[in-house]
Amino acid sequence: MRIVAGAWRGRQLRAPAGPATRPTADRVRQALFDMLMHAPWMDPLGGGRSVIEDAVVLDAFAGTGAMGLEALSRGARFAVFYERESEALKALNANIAACRAVDRCLVVAGDVLRAGAGARPSKPSAGMPPASLVFLDPPYGGDLVPAALTHLQTVGMIAPHALIVAETGRDETWLPEHPVLEERRYGAARILVFCV
Repeated sequence: MRIVAGAWRGRQLRAPAGPATRPTADRVRQALFDMLMHAPWMDPLGGGRSVIEDAVVLDAFAGTGAMGLEALSRGARFAVFYERESEALKALNANIAACRAVDRCLVVAGDVLRAGAGARPSKPSAGMPPASLVFLDPPYGGDLVPAALTHLQTVGMIAPHALIVAETGRDETWLPEHPVLEERRYGAARILVFCV
């Protein structure tokens, strides 16, 4: 697993052993970011580059942090990562350090469904603006995407008109209340892109 493009292109990323973490494959990340950069529906949103460059990113259910780090590599300003599994946290922190991105990241060791209710960040987050680009990639099958989305909006962590990239299992049928800009399937994964 590696960073696909941008300043850290080719940088190897660490992933914990075992089935608890399911990193998004390099080819899927490549396809997803290509879509974000070039999809025709991005023009009314200000164009693909402006959605990523200088963005504040929220990588919920972060795992290895590959999605947030890919966004930082491509010019995002800052990324907040939520992860609760200890082995994934070790890999996430190692990946951030390997990219020399500690000053552009905030890692919260806790459950994103409890964000704003006692999860402890690794450094202060005072003045952190809400995220304009959000990645939601939880374990499949638990209706965690709608639960996380509702909670994060309620506690003010998602900016108005933020772009949401949500990954569910291929056979899950949930749809957001907002119009879906793109829906794609890759293997066992189903990816939905929409604005809130």
